[in-house]
Amino acid sequence: MGATFRSVGVEVVVPATSANLGPGFDCLGLALGLHDHLVAMVTEDPGVLVHVEGEGADFLPRDDRHLVARAMAQAWSVMGVEAPGFVLRCENAIPQSRGLGSSAAAIVGGILLARGLVAEGDMLLPNEAVLDLATSMEGHPDNVAATLLGGFTTAWIATPGSDDVHAGAVRHDVHESVLPVVLVPPSGMSTASARRMLDDQVARDDAVFNIGRAALLVHALTHDPSHLMAATEDRLHQDARSQAYPASHALVMELRAAGIPTVISGAGPTVLAFADADSIATVTERVPDGWRALVVDPDPVGARVHIRGS
Repeated sequence: MGATFRSVGVEVVVPATSANLGPGFDCLGLALGLHDHLVAMVTEDPGVLVHVEGEGADFLPRDDRHLVARAMAQAWSVMGVEAPGFVLRCENAIPQSRGLGSSAAAIVGGILLARGLVAEGDMLLPNEAVLDLATSMEGHPDNVAATLLGGFTTAWIATPGSDDVHAGAVRHDVHESVLPVVLVPPSGMSTASARRMLDDQVARDDAVFNIGRAALLVHALTHDPSHLMAATEDRLHQDARSQAYPASHALVMELRAAGIPTVISGAGPTVLAFADADSIATVTERVPDGWRALVVDPDPVGARVHIRGS
């Protein structure tokens, strides 16, 4: 195919995300004001060179095994093009393996870098295909949708059980009074390990309970945060995985007992509290030793792409 690679670098900024938000397992996501900054340029020399700063700098791979690089290669494969080589720089602020969407950010960031580096990229890989490819790589659409679109997102897979993944997502504005606080423990856990702790089937009463709470959560986060305590209740995954992150689960229970709507962020072990100006101190004074408390506004924009020189 006669696609043309740009001779300039492309920059992508991708936000952290929190998925599930209590009841919305694998479908609800929230973009957060904490970002990874990625820059890439195609080279004439073969091979992949990766530079990493910040979160994960001491263990992430520096070659084509890096998840951003793998996502770039997948995107170029879908577009039918192949780069001779490229250099990639990652400045990471999103904690790794903490339930804050670091893998979704890497996947979305890599796909958008690859598309931006091809002059005809927007035609070869339209936005809908970006979401499909990112969902296929991530395995579920909740984080990748929020990473792409920003704000608060509802996402779904239109072709469940099929190898040909097609996903959909809608974005909502977050109510101006909602102030997310992420409480990050010193050690992480893999999403795959957390998912293996869940049963394949759930009780009908629990399913109905979560459906109602997830529906209420859309209203609470967008129009009336006074409903957030009820709207963030869950019976499907948080208690079932509590033994994997006992300190996180205990902190969720402690903050909820203090009247703060609080959940496990994604697969954990990070804790997400929905505070406001009056309750922020109640949250931060309960942070365990060795944990980090990050007060982050919702990110209303999602992934940003800048082609240098344009």
